[in-house]
Amino acid sequence: MTAIYRTEDGGRRIRERYVQTLRTWPVPYEHRRVPTREGETFVVVSGPEDAPPLVLLHGSGTNAAMWVAEVASWAGHFRVHAVDMIGEPGLSAPSRPPLDSEAYALWLDDVLRELGVSRASVVGASLGGWLALDYATRRPDRVECLALLCPAGIGRQKWGWLPKAVLLNRFGLWGQRKTLETVAGLDMKGSEEFLEGMALTFRQFLPRKRLPVFSDDTLRKLTMPVLAVVGDRDAMLDSQDTVRRLNETVPHATVRLLPGVGHSVVGQSEVVLAHLRRTSAAQ
Repeated sequence: MTAIYRTEDGGRRIRERYVQTLRTWPVPYEHRRVPTREGETFVVVSGPEDAPPLVLLHGSGTNAAMWVAEVASWAGHFRVHAVDMIGEPGLSAPSRPPLDSEAYALWLDDVLRELGVSRASVVGASLGGWLALDYATRRPDRVECLALLCPAGIGRQKWGWLPKAVLLNRFGLWGQRKTLETVAGLDMKGSEEFLEGMALTFRQFLPRKRLPVFSDDTLRKLTMPVLAVVGDRDAMLDSQDTVRRLNETVPHATVRLLPGVGHSVVGQSEVVLAHLRRTSAAQ
């Protein structure tokens, strides 16, 4: 038993599959391993060295590979740093300090210092959206703008999907396919290789449970440009609550509620890019 995997062998297999996926990165890249107070952190860096910095923070149960479909669009305009979050199934340290502390902001301080980044735009998805919000509210002078995809920490967390997922997962790959379709809102047609990877992660990775919810006063600290994109059929987070709270506490934010979309918000790379470039051009 390890800190984040059910077995050592399971963790090894997940990491090996991740390394294979990284070989499909669609633009020139370099891999960086930077020291931090929480242990080594893995980062995939792409884009022109003199371009404005952009930091990508992935969701729970994933790693930097989740940005493979988007990074080509963004790396043409930004120096992109796709960070493997600590305590998740990537190549960073398994450390999991308390979420309701300054620990993750201090860890990102270390990461950005080692990358030579003093201020950056940040894109975060789900848990990565929570991390982006946590950092932006604690270090607003270091965040140029935020783009959030189905961010955690604003709308309430839902649990009704869990019994159904447990039941479906008893039916092997078919059940796991239905779980991803109904819970995450992913289309699994023709995605057998991806499905097998997710199935391995479901079996071996121990996800975090409840994520802290930001107070209204904390959200009001978001003075930088903010884009939030959420799906109205998100089974894991209350998107209506996310929209309402952002409209009330961050009135300058651009909030998009996508009809018929679940927790997995895809196909938004150009929308995000337009937001990032508007902010960059305004500086």
